[in-house]
Amino acid sequence: MLSRRHPSDEGGFSPMSEINVTPLVDVMLVLLTIFMITAPFLLQSVKVKLPQTAPVATLKNEPALVVTVQLDGKTSLGKEEIDLLTLEARLKGVLEKSPEVAVQLRADTGVPYGRITEVMAAVSRAGIAKLTFITASAPAAKKP
Repeated sequence: MLSRRHPSDEGGFSPMSEINVTPLVDVMLVLLTIFMITAPFLLQSVKVKLPQTAPVATLKNEPALVVTVQLDGKTSLGKEEIDLLTLEARLKGVLEKSPEVAVQLRADTGVPYGRITEVMAAVSRAGIAKLTFITASAPAAKKP
């Protein structure tokens, strides 16, 4: 316990009741400065191997076809199961008849990102540039 001499005491010591916070503030400011300088470098160090796809075609307008990707990776055009090469050929045929066609992509939440990009690349190679994703609406939060 720290103590100091009080002028009224004759050689005795009295307890010191004040805390010197200046060193604490100095240390906290130094730590804050270090954190502010290093934080941007930490955020940029995340490495991700992105899948590669074919170049994307130019944008076009409306009518829509539905392409579905199931959890096991199987792809369907409408209700018909189809592989990616056949999908691409079929979409090229539809594009010749209707140049304004668009594709709506429905995919299970658990489908790997790489499989989604393969389907997107097949749609793009077919010449269809307008691709939208079908999602489910989130349930509304209950109010107390």
